[in-house]
Amino acid sequence: MGLDLARIFKAYDVRGVVPSEFDADIARATGAAFVRLLDAKEIVIAHDMRESSGPLSAAFAEGATSQGADVVLAGLGSTDLLYFAAGSLNLPGAMFTASHNPAKYNGIKMCRAGAAPIGQETGLAEIRDMVATGVPAYTGTPGSVREVDLLEAYVAHLRTLVDLSGIRPLKVVVDAGNGMGGYTVPAALAGLPLDVVPLYFELDGSFPNHEANPIEPENLRDLQKAVRDSGADIGLAFDGDADRCFVVDERGELVTPSTITALVAERELAREPGGTIIHNVIVSKAVPELVRKLGAVPVRTRVGHSFIKGEMARTGAIFGGEHSGHFYFRDFWRADSGMLAALHVLAALGGQAGPLSALLDGYAPYAVSGEINSEVADAAASMKAIEAEYAHKATDIDHLDGLTISLADGSWFNLRPSNTEPLLRLNVEAGDDDTMSRLRDEVLASIRGGRD
Repeated sequence: MGLDLARIFKAYDVRGVVPSEFDADIARATGAAFVRLLDAKEIVIAHDMRESSGPLSAAFAEGATSQGADVVLAGLGSTDLLYFAAGSLNLPGAMFTASHNPAKYNGIKMCRAGAAPIGQETGLAEIRDMVATGVPAYTGTPGSVREVDLLEAYVAHLRTLVDLSGIRPLKVVVDAGNGMGGYTVPAALAGLPLDVVPLYFELDGSFPNHEANPIEPENLRDLQKAVRDSGADIGLAFDGDADRCFVVDERGELVTPSTITALVAERELAREPGGTIIHNVIVSKAVPELVRKLGAVPVRTRVGHSFIKGEMARTGAIFGGEHSGHFYFRDFWRADSGMLAALHVLAALGGQAGPLSALLDGYAPYAVSGEINSEVADAAASMKAIEAEYAHKATDIDHLDGLTISLADGSWFNLRPSNTEPLLRLNVEAGDDDTMSRLRDEVLASIRGGRD
């Protein structure tokens, strides 16, 4: 098609610069290939607020109907709203979004009926190959298109999963980053005893205020300041497609996603004692420790939604959490929902009298570095050298996802190569700040060879 499909068909989705890498022709062909692969009779499509999302999703719908499939157009929505649609309607789905990427990007997240993920090993490679070679012509009757508004049903379903009755009044600052949280948050929080202070709720895919990527500290500064200035009880930040949520306490301090994972895990285990909780290799060891203390089963897995969802399906886990702010719920078709996680935190905070920092104090007993990236010429060689350096003093070494080394004092670190860039990603955890800082700096010095 004159474009590099291998560049935009990623591990879990399609994503590229519009229109130089990803355009309406590719969207149209992908829609046709999606229907052909799944032999789908009907699909559902939603899109975010980016300027190109509406036209690209319309082209995808054209491709789908050209293969005889009927199309349900859900219009504007968050990615977890699309998962709700695919789950509740039991239809394959496509979400047009580039999530937290800058404005020039767009993409497609696709799933099977019931919100089961589609990645390179579960259909995305076949779709890419069909787009490259041409989707066979369909000689039957083209499909039809109908529009539906699923926002009310999506919110109603979330409310069945979290009991918010009786929570005390709270002041909540929400930074939607001009992304889809500006559309879903007002509906999801309506009718609750909340004084909501909105930041950047205007849907604007040019992201005029800051990138809609709350994992980067600079993108949380406006939220942190607003929480402190307004005397709010809590701050919430959503990424561009609102499937991730980050939390700030009443002091304006970031609450790590590991801490939120522990909190929600305890709430879900109270509802279903003895259940299984999934966590990836980067999540604080406080999570599996808490899960075991509660008499339940922690399962450790690789980073990435396909691995989390796969393990949830295999083990019947009720909940899973990642360090990146993705939270997965069995009763939400094992899909991730930042909004559902946010509702859990609001329910926990509003169900007791103390501040959020005090409520969460026991869930975060360790010092963590956060993820630190280092550019390297050869990630595999760097990891091999680090493993050799620490082999004599490690109490455990594993390669489930990159390299994880545990030490006798209880500290540990993980090194993972980026899938798309010449980077090594380092995460460190220890019992106190000094130990964590020393280990962090020691490993970084080894990786960077004296470079700043």
